[in-house]
Amino acid sequence: MSAQAGADSIRGMQIARFAAVAAPLLMLAYGVIRLVGRMDGVYGPGLDWQAAHWANLAGLVLFVFLVMGIRRLLAPGVGREAVVAVTLIGAATSIVQFVADIVWGLLAADKAGMRELSGQFHDLPGVDLAFYQVGPQLLYVGVVVLTGMLAYRGLLPWWSVGLVLVSSLLPVVTLDLLPVAAAGYLVALLPLRRQLGTPTPALTR
Repeated sequence: MSAQAGADSIRGMQIARFAAVAAPLLMLAYGVIRLVGRMDGVYGPGLDWQAAHWANLAGLVLFVFLVMGIRRLLAPGVGREAVVAVTLIGAATSIVQFVADIVWGLLAADKAGMRELSGQFHDLPGVDLAFYQVGPQLLYVGVVVLTGMLAYRGLLPWWSVGLVLVSSLLPVVTLDLLPVAAAGYLVALLPLRRQLGTPTPALTR
């Protein structure tokens, strides 16, 4: 490995280490702002809508760095690459969804206008399936599997896997549980910070 490649690798792991905490915290901010914004019965478009969605968008981008950091901790192989690819596809489709929501919030004058713009987007062939029904779910499936792979290698405790799984299922019950889910992710991923700050043989591959 060249000196530049080594420096890039260390920098990537530092960002991933930061993301292990920052990404769940940004998701938590999204959930809390969303709950507060809905208290007056009017959520979107407006400052609360934009603040919530920008927070989660930043969290999703950081999740990409976290996934790439996790990839470096795992042994090379087809399984690793397949799970990482699925997880990144989930992150990408989630990012598209939130960017679209931000745009609708900027263009529309009211909630009805947002629904109309969103409906036009949903009506495009394949959009609803790819960016709403299936795609974003791959992120959560991938994170659960990746944490399981880390636990199998002894890099995370098994309770972290269970906590990630439960946290991933909570928003399915109701989006109002997003803050609880985010707190679960934060607690589950905290032990990973130490691993992301420790060089491993996988980092040189």
